[in-house]
Amino acid sequence: MPTRTRRSRPSARSIQRSTPSIDLKEFAQRRERVLHQLARAGNAVGLVLAGDVAGSLDQPYRANADFRYLTGIDDEPGAMLLLDPAHPIRARRVQLFLRPLNPEVERWDGLRETVGKSLRNKYGVETILRTGALGRFLLESARRSKRLACLHALASHNAPLSPDLAILRESASRIPGASVIDLSTVLPSLRAVKSADEVRCIEQAGRITGIGFAAAREACRPGANEFDVQEAIEHAYRTNGSRALAFRTIAGSGVNGTVLHYHANDRPLKDGDLLVIDSGAAFGGYASDVTRTLAVSGRFTARQRLVYDTVLKAQAAAIRACKPGARMGSVDQAARKIITAAGFGDFFPHGIGHHLGLEVHDADPASPLEPGMVITIEPGIYIESEAIGVRIEDDVLITRGAPRVLTAHIPK
Repeated sequence: MPTRTRRSRPSARSIQRSTPSIDLKEFAQRRERVLHQLARAGNAVGLVLAGDVAGSLDQPYRANADFRYLTGIDDEPGAMLLLDPAHPIRARRVQLFLRPLNPEVERWDGLRETVGKSLRNKYGVETILRTGALGRFLLESARRSKRLACLHALASHNAPLSPDLAILRESASRIPGASVIDLSTVLPSLRAVKSADEVRCIEQAGRITGIGFAAAREACRPGANEFDVQEAIEHAYRTNGSRALAFRTIAGSGVNGTVLHYHANDRPLKDGDLLVIDSGAAFGGYASDVTRTLAVSGRFTARQRLVYDTVLKAQAAAIRACKPGARMGSVDQAARKIITAAGFGDFFPHGIGHHLGLEVHDADPASPLEPGMVITIEPGIYIESEAIGVRIEDDVLITRGAPRVLTAHIPK
């Protein structure tokens, strides 16, 4: 006999009213850690750009994650952060450069503050200047240091030269004896280990995501469209405290559930289908990332249940392997061993997970797991010829003891 899956109604509990956030002091501490690393590298000077894409009527602006990590600022396109650990004036060891005011543009796009005490208090930075002054102050710092640090992630040879590196190279070429050094591992190492407040933001995103998945379970029935499920889950996010998605929702039924990054979400749900839902709310700039697989009719067939239970066991084994000092490769092997032993090894084509934080695929230091890291664990089996796709994903906090599943409240 096929096995009936239990549907859960959306929880009546509301999202906690306390709103987690990152304090200005924490942003200052992050900048101090980077200044310390720059000082250790011969008092090198660092530059981090927010990014120049100002968004549009249909695409909101979003600052570079490294810039947001160091400042918390997400509404200043074109902003730049200059870090000079050896500047003789302490207040100028961190310099924030913002675009000049343009009243005619801002009449359309939003009013901006003048540089003064109010703006300095708002951002927690003592020295705020306009971007027109960057050349002068970067030259002063670079001439003294002779070392310019590349802090952003490196790119392959066929990718465009990043604006950060372009500025540093141009500056170094004009100063005899100056050079650009690689400190691109500094920010990923810092970002990967979350503070208590960062974890609280991720947990809040997970709580909202749980409400969304409860709504999705109610919308999952034969005759509904994949988009109906997407709309239900995203509406629940918006009405429970999330201003944005962490990423585009995947709602793939039948053979669509075997497509890893399926986004069309426009097929009727049919009796006997499985539905793979991969979605996550964002909160306070931090992402959640959860996948659940549902039986559209409320029942698994025997074959579907075999695949599902294999994935569930593989996920449990991988989570148990999430210990300090372990590498993602060994966590992957813990899951892959179970899936392979069940005869499904060729149908698990992706890795076990990724770091989670300011980005859904967050900065990865490529180092062993440490307490404070948050990762996803998401084994899956995808059999296209049988239209069976199963993936189960949770967000996991690495601790000094047993790992803590931040999304365990979402039924699976």
